[in-house]
Amino acid sequence: MPVRSLFVTQLYEAELGDEDLRAQLAHSIRTLARDDQAGRDWSKVKRYAGYTSYASLNDLPRRDPAFAELGKVLKRHATDFARDLDWDAKPKLDSLWANLLRGTGHHSAHIHPHSVLSGTLYVEVPKGSGAIRFEDPRLPLMMAAPPRADTFVTVEPRPGLLLLWESWLRHEVLPGAGKGERLSISFNFA
Repeated sequence: MPVRSLFVTQLYEAELGDEDLRAQLAHSIRTLARDDQAGRDWSKVKRYAGYTSYASLNDLPRRDPAFAELGKVLKRHATDFARDLDWDAKPKLDSLWANLLRGTGHHSAHIHPHSVLSGTLYVEVPKGSGAIRFEDPRLPLMMAAPPRADTFVTVEPRPGLLLLWESWLRHEVLPGAGKGERLSISFNFA
């Protein structure tokens, strides 16, 4: 008898080949990391190994033309992904934030409540940067199931890689082994 796949979890991958836009975004992220005192303070309190605008700035597309341009690009990709998911809805960009993660920095496993799609664009990725790892959403329900080889899926970041996933999918950034700054932009769609 044939075996069917049920309830497949999809991960959308694309390349942002616009090197000029990525360079503008890299400049903007470093400027924010220097000038956004509230973001630096929040990152320090939360022991984030670097800087994030996650809790300090919620208007980056209005504040910076590079983020405005990125918002348009993200909307096109989110619309394509929603179509692939057979959704009868148009996702709306709800939030985006800049990240500058240093060396061995990581981000523990989490989901993005109150959103439908989430994702990350990798702007600059030095050698040894930590990968993003996705957890099988069935894991809490497996109880006495035998161990599986594919309980986690790891994706190595690279400059220009754009990832989108449904916001309920648990994920984390693994510790890096590099010495540079990994620049990324994370976002949510409602």
